[in-house]
Amino acid sequence: MLIVHHLNNSRSQRVLWMLEELGVEYEIKRYQRDPKTMLAPAELRAVHPLGKSPIVTDDGMTIAESGAIIEYLVDRYGQGRFAPPPGVSPERVRYNYWMHYAEGSAMPPLLLKLVALRIGSAKMPFFVKPVARRIAATMQSSFIDPQLKLHFGYVEGELAKSEWFAGNEFSAADVQMSFPLEAASHRAGAKKLPHIRAFLERIHARPAYRRALERGGKYDFAD
Repeated sequence: MLIVHHLNNSRSQRVLWMLEELGVEYEIKRYQRDPKTMLAPAELRAVHPLGKSPIVTDDGMTIAESGAIIEYLVDRYGQGRFAPPPGVSPERVRYNYWMHYAEGSAMPPLLLKLVALRIGSAKMPFFVKPVARRIAATMQSSFIDPQLKLHFGYVEGELAKSEWFAGNEFSAADVQMSFPLEAASHRAGAKKLPHIRAFLERIHARPAYRRALERGGKYDFAD
């Protein structure tokens, strides 16, 4: 039986969604973030040395990284669904691009945004806090927010060309892109852009997405 090592409010939610789209039977082993640090618990290191979620175990294999997991699931269980045929078609090139863009380009500025926000609200000595807050505010205004604006504008323009990231058909690239856009909506106001907002509304309305939420539990980014 395929097992998803599922961390609350994390990228592993999109793995559950992919499995629901595929109709694959699976079990969930749940892990909770530390309420103070928001880090994954140490028990995950017994599954994979980095102790990060998502991780799946299937047929004696342990697979980490959400993009690698989703590609594995589609290759093994998709039966030609959820990915354009292999080759050099425009759809396949776009599919490959967005599968990598999600973590390689979209997530780094969102992570920096999260770090800057936490610096601003963190408990620290009174004589350190003003300096830390100024540094965090400068990071946001001079680099992080301009980068987010650049990426949001780019994604908005691409979604204006087609409903889905690889073209006119829903694919695993849309599953992979869901987390950065949900995080961007939650942390940085990306849902103000009409095509991004419409994309999020489309994916949140999918029956498989709703089933994954029911199985995965509380997931703040789906708001």
